[in-house]
Parts: sequence; structure tokens; C-alpha cells
Amino acid sequence: MKCREKSFAEKLNETRGLPKVVKLSTRLAKRWKAKIDDRLLVPSPLEVDGIMKKDPKEKLITINIIRESLSKRHKTDICCPIVTGISVVISARASEEERAEGRTGKLTPYWRTLRSNGELNPKYPGGVAAHKKLLEDEGHEVIRKGRRYFVSEFEKYLINE
Repeated sequence: MKCREKSFAEKLNETRGLPKVVKLSTRLAKRWKAKIDDRLLVPSPLEVDGIMKKDPKEKLITINIIRESLSKRHKTDICCPIVTGISVVISARASEEERAEGRTGKLTPYWRTLRSNGELNPKYPGGVAAHKKLLEDEGHEVIRKGRRYFVSEFEKYLINE
């Protein structure tokens, strides 16, 4: 018997004991250039989505700004970049599921969330092409550098979290 795969909306609302705060391991401390025993926040997808939803039109946010905001909120030294990145993609896909189902209300404007250096996220629904179109529809200039795409002068549009 084959199990039904969870929708992204279900994954977004799944808590799995998150958020939680743990001590940073030696291996991860070296990898992330942090101190051993720093307090690490493992955020919930719903919490990440909440920050993404607050992003006003014409403003942008990066995954690092989301991490800093969550770390401040939970009084930790660092917020897990891996889980935050996964949560951003879950939020984006859940938003597109809602749009496809014709739901009204405030959808998460995931396209306004960029990678730390202003790069577009190829893991978003529709890939870089769709991400680029959504940003350009809001008036942002997207430039290509090699195989990657970036919002031109993205720092000017960053939200102050």
C-alpha cells in the first residue's frame, strides 16, 4: 500500500518539536565558524513563513536576515542555516499550492526572499525563470552573472528586521 505524500501546506504546519534550541556540536561549530556550545536555534517552517509573510511589497529579505531575526527572537547565538533554507522552500511551495487551489487571502510573497548575496533561489516553484519574472513584475532588475541570477543593488531594497 502506497502512502499519500504530504502537501507542502501540511509540511509547513508540521511542528516536529520545532522550534528548539540545542548546543552547537564541535563539527558544526567549525563548519559555521561559531563557538563550541553556542546556542543553536532550529526554527519551525511556520515561524520562517511568518517572517516571510511580513515582507512588504518592493522590499526584499535574505535568508540571513531571517536567521538573524529568529536568533534574536529566541535569544540564541545562531539559527540553523540548513533548516531555515529548507523552511523557505517549503513556504514557497505551500504558497504556490494555495495559489493553484484558488485560495484567497495573504499568500506568502516568497519571491522577495533571496539568498544571502542577493541571488535568486533555483529551488523555488518554477525555478529561476519564475522567480526572476515575479521580481521583475515588482520592478526589480535581475542580472545574470555566469549561470546565476541576482537582484541588482538588492541591498537598497532590504527590509530592516
